Amino acid sequence: VLEKIAEYTSLDIQFGGGIKGKESVYEALEAGATRVICGSTACTKPELFIEWMKFYGHDRLVFGADLKNGKPAIRGWLEEGSITIEKLLDQFTSNGLKHTIITDISKDGMLQGPAFGLYSELKSGYPELNIIASGGVSCVDDIRSLEAVGVKEVIVGKAIYEGKITLNDLLKYNI
Repeated sequence: VLEKIAEYTSLDIQFGGGIKGKESVYEALEAGATRVICGSTACTKPELFIEWMKFYGHDRLVFGADLKNGKPAIRGWLEEGSITIEKLLDQFTSNGLKHTIITDISKDGMLQGPAFGLYSELKSGYPELNIIASGGVSCVDDIRSLEAVGVKEVIVGKAIYEGKITLNDLLKYNI
């Protein structure tokens, strides 16, 4: 599917899910992914994720963190990690991390607005890091509010599925 999307579109594609080894990263990049998202492996084996960043390039890998109580939840949100998001980000940014997707899972799919405070704090602490917000976006104003705190990329899922945001809205407002 990834190969077909890459072949028939000019989209920049972020690909994630099930990235457990260096070979998985390679296969996703070869299939056409612009960036590969690593979550559970990055949280449980940070040294390995750093190695992958250095090997494949800092712009090609994204640290994906689904937060529960300020700590990344791993393995499909079934386990809560033992290290805070800040400790992981400190380690990864000092080794060249450029992109991270942060999801507050208490907001995900709820259409009640994103965790603005969380993203504001993270942008203050990591101003050079491209933080991609995920979870809770319910309208175009949510996207604009995230932009106001420095978040330049946003994942919008359920709001599109529910018709609260249309692709025309995103084009109309140049989002």
